[in-house]
Amino acid sequence: MSTKQQTLKAPISFSGKGLHTGVNVTMTVHPADADSGIVFRRVDLEGQPIIPALCDNVTDTSRGTTIELGGHRVSTIEHIMSALWTLGVDNATIDIDAPETPIMDGSAREYAEAILRTGTVEQEAERKYYHVTEKMVYTIPEKGVAIILYPDDEFSVSLHVDYNSKVIGNQYATFDPGDDYATKIAPCRTFVFLHELEPLIKMNLIKGGDLDNAIVVVENPVAEEEQASLKKLFNKSDVEIKPGYLNNLELRCNNELARHKLLDLLGDFALMGVRIKGRVWATRPGHFANTEFMKQLKRSIRKAGEKPRYNYDCRKPALYDINAIRKMLPHRPPFLLVDRIFHCDATSVAGIKNVTMNEPFFVGHFPEEPVMPGVLIVEAMAQCSGIMVLNTVPDPENYSTYFMKIDGVKFKRKVVPGDTLQFEIHLLEPIRRGVALVEAKAFVGETLACEAVLMAQVVKNRQ
Repeated sequence: MSTKQQTLKAPISFSGKGLHTGVNVTMTVHPADADSGIVFRRVDLEGQPIIPALCDNVTDTSRGTTIELGGHRVSTIEHIMSALWTLGVDNATIDIDAPETPIMDGSAREYAEAILRTGTVEQEAERKYYHVTEKMVYTIPEKGVAIILYPDDEFSVSLHVDYNSKVIGNQYATFDPGDDYATKIAPCRTFVFLHELEPLIKMNLIKGGDLDNAIVVVENPVAEEEQASLKKLFNKSDVEIKPGYLNNLELRCNNELARHKLLDLLGDFALMGVRIKGRVWATRPGHFANTEFMKQLKRSIRKAGEKPRYNYDCRKPALYDINAIRKMLPHRPPFLLVDRIFHCDATSVAGIKNVTMNEPFFVGHFPEEPVMPGVLIVEAMAQCSGIMVLNTVPDPENYSTYFMKIDGVKFKRKVVPGDTLQFEIHLLEPIRRGVALVEAKAFVGETLACEAVLMAQVVKNRQ
């Protein structure tokens, strides 16, 4: 596989119905710039909100993988993610006009065929990799779930499923470097046990499910009354219901169910946002375990290597000194909490706050143990964000920014007199209608002190 990032040569479109919502969906995958990753864009919603396909945004894994940001979501993303990522697409913008991707035939076959037919193009940027250096384990013992990641020079997966089913039995599947994903993995369809159908229907799911997009496993003989109910459910009078696979379905390969679990795992692992160099062993994996393991892995990476992206050099002139900041922000001492800005562009800003014993809040917080209040660190990050946002208007002195929401606030270390706080703010999605969503971090030296996701709105001041 290329060491350079790749995107599609041209857009590709798909239409179908959502497995759980049953709604008709049109989805178009567009080429995207290097380092933009894979993002979904809800073109049916006002402002066309963007949801990055990252494990941090996973909110539901009950019968598929759902990502959500700012109250906007896209469900059942694992098949298209599996095809794009495994076939080498690092960057893409996926326009979708519904809250769920089309299920197609229950596999990733049509996705893979379209990607290969369209082709990919190399980009200038290098691919980002996480090199596994030590064994990592995720388990759910009561469910027999285990995912183990070992160090290796390349990415590979060995997977085992056993549902105590006399129909399925024990099944194994592997994915190794050089394997033909489009032939070996992509055609394998999603599956469900017959006894799971009624609970899923009661949960208002599988509205788009039918015998053309799912394998239904029949474990035991079915009573005539239940057979009539199932025929009505599938709107078919000729449904053959006997132990095995519904309608005596023929599998595309003898371990199709294990290979589909592998297809799902590849799609969920893509939500790391970087490629993994390591060997995976998985037993009875599912969307919850896959995505929780990715979140665990991402947390460990952050813990080991969370450092500022921008280097602050106090010897260089400030991009915005305190006088320039005063012209942009309405805040004034003792509530002006940014001393200088040394980097600012359309999507990021970096600034400094020198914390001294002269800060008025140290009088009461705390007299014998001076510590900067966490809420003021968040406020300082917000003020830094405000400078980036106000940079987008021609007369920033006539505007103010106001909090709308604060999510995921974490404090990692105390901030005390003598510390220099370095703020780094990154825009998570384009500013629309004056609303900005940003990832904010505060460092002391190379140590992360605070992080949060902030949403704010720019409002024109009353004259």
